[in-house]
Amino acid sequence: MTYGLDNYQRFPTRCLLFGWINALLKLEEDFAKMRSPRLVISFVLLALLAFSLAGKSRAARQPERSAPNAIVGALLIAAYHGAETVSDKRSVNEQGKGIIEDIPEKYAARYLNWKREFLSTEAGRNQWAFYQNNPHFTLRISLSRENAEGATTGNYEWNSSGQLVAATITLGMRLDAGYPNPIYFPVMNSLVPTETSYRISGSTLAATKIAHEFGHVNRTAKVDPVMYQLQSQLIPQYNKMFLSNGRNANDPRLTELARRIGGTPVEIWEDREYWGETNAMVYLRDRFTEESTRCPLFTRIRHTVDLYAKGYETRFREFAQAAPSQRICGW
Repeated sequence: MTYGLDNYQRFPTRCLLFGWINALLKLEEDFAKMRSPRLVISFVLLALLAFSLAGKSRAARQPERSAPNAIVGALLIAAYHGAETVSDKRSVNEQGKGIIEDIPEKYAARYLNWKREFLSTEAGRNQWAFYQNNPHFTLRISLSRENAEGATTGNYEWNSSGQLVAATITLGMRLDAGYPNPIYFPVMNSLVPTETSYRISGSTLAATKIAHEFGHVNRTAKVDPVMYQLQSQLIPQYNKMFLSNGRNANDPRLTELARRIGGTPVEIWEDREYWGETNAMVYLRDRFTEESTRCPLFTRIRHTVDLYAKGYETRFREFAQAAPSQRICGW
């Protein structure tokens, strides 16, 4: 599937799209709390289909970057991450320490293959060892049939001192297939095979997605937990208000909400996802040591970042150039 979504605000089908969204938002509680992932994903796929059909006449044009609004942004995120995992309320002491791998036996072989691929890199080994040997942190990794080609990270827990002490990464059972959209996932989307590109194996694709999720955990451990939880609480309110006010982003109430949570939902989602993507890029940098493979890949990543994440180019460049002994073409 081609994800040419950057011109969606100009598409003539946007009225149809918002009709779908309005129908979805009749189930406001499910949408706000993301408790009906299948329903959300169904609407995402319909929206993407509309984008694809309307965008065919523009296929020859160079994409023009325009920021998604709050609702389209939510749909694009949900298309890959699905619903955020909801805490089962178990205490950290009950969960144990280090990394807990909760993998059904029928999926164990494929999971071990993905894990082996992730650990084939120095970055993967270092990050795995950090959480495995951390006596003050519990990282649970599970597999799910929901959101089969995606992954999500949640169930964050902080102690009384504000330190992150637990998180859960949930991987789809077909993690080695499917490519996220380029707007929020410019690194993973750059792995889409083309006639001229080196074909990335399914295991490497899955390991890249795992690296993205580890990036979320790495970053969340460094952010202000009070602000993070306030964002999680108020972003659904922002989205509901945005729909009810005629999608007027200049509404003073929305401006005030954005001030309280440190940005609009789109800005917050971009920041979070691009931290995950920079970690995915670190994995790929270590995974491909031969220039003949790494150079075309990183040139393509640079091109996708230029198109969809230009404002974060410095962040991506810093991670790309963090290994001075390696030549990262295009950066």
